[in-house]
Amino acid sequence: MNPIISASELASALEGPRPPVLLDVRWQLTAPGEPPFDGRAAYEAGHIPGAVFVDLDRELASAPGEKGRHPLPDLEVFGAAMRRAGVSASRPVVVYDGGLGWAAARAWWLLRWTGHPEVRVLDGGLAAWEGPLSAAPGPEPAEGDFSPVPGALPLLDADAAGELARSGLLLDARAGERYRGEVEPIDRVGGHIPGAVSAPTTENTGPDGRFLPAGELAARFKALGAADGRQVGVYCGSGVSAAHEVLALAVAGIPAALYVGSWSEWSSDPSRPVAVGPDPQ
Repeated sequence: MNPIISASELASALEGPRPPVLLDVRWQLTAPGEPPFDGRAAYEAGHIPGAVFVDLDRELASAPGEKGRHPLPDLEVFGAAMRRAGVSASRPVVVYDGGLGWAAARAWWLLRWTGHPEVRVLDGGLAAWEGPLSAAPGPEPAEGDFSPVPGALPLLDADAAGELARSGLLLDARAGERYRGEVEPIDRVGGHIPGAVSAPTTENTGPDGRFLPAGELAARFKALGAADGRQVGVYCGSGVSAAHEVLALAVAGIPAALYVGSWSEWSSDPSRPVAVGPDPQ
C-alpha cells in the first residue's frame, strides 16, 4: 500500500463506503524561549471536516528527558488517544498536518510501528487540501478499538544507531549546517553521529511540500548508499523529521529503521562520540 495519499484521493475516500479516520496533527518545532506552537488553536480555526486533533507533544511522545526531546509515548497514553480519535484496527487512517509533513509522519510511524495495517499521510498536508474546512468541533467519534502492539517496524536505540553507522547506512535527516556542526540551536552540541550520512528531509519534497516521485526518491537514496540490501536507519533532532524520511524511504520502496531518541538523546551523553564537518567520519 502506498503510504501517502493525494488530496483528491482523500476526498474520494471520504465519500466512499469505507471512509478513513482523519487525524489532524498540526505541530511546529520552536526554538528555546519561543512560545510553543498551538496546534489545537490551528485545528479549531479550520480543519478537514471530521478530523480529530492529536497533540504530538502529549500523545505521540513522552516528556523530554534523557531519552530525547520526543521519546516514545507511553503505550497506554498513545492507545487511549487513538481510541478516543476513533481509530480501530479494521478501519483505514489518514494523518495530516499543516503541510511540512513531519508531525503527520510521526503519527504514521507510531501507528504502523504499533501494528495498524492501513495508515497513510496526506501528501502536502492541509495546504494541499482543496475541499471545505470546518471550524466546528463536530460530534465525538465513536470509540475505536485499536490496541497498540509495538514491533511492526524496526526501531533503533543509541547503541544500535552507532553500530549501524559503521556497518550499514545511517542517514541524518537534519539540515546540513546542523550535521556539520556549524550551528546547533537546540541541543547540547552540534555535529553528527560518526559514520552517519547527511540526508536532509527537506530534499525529499518539492516546493509545494509534496513528496518527489517514487523513482526520484529511490535514485536519491541509492546515491546516498541505500543499495544492495544494505540496512538503513534514520535519525534527526528528536525523532520527528526522521519519521518523515522513513516515510520517504517507504515511498521509494526501501525499509528503514527509526532512531527515535535521535541527536537530542545522543548528544546529551558527553561520553558518546561526535563528528563535525561535511564527511561522515
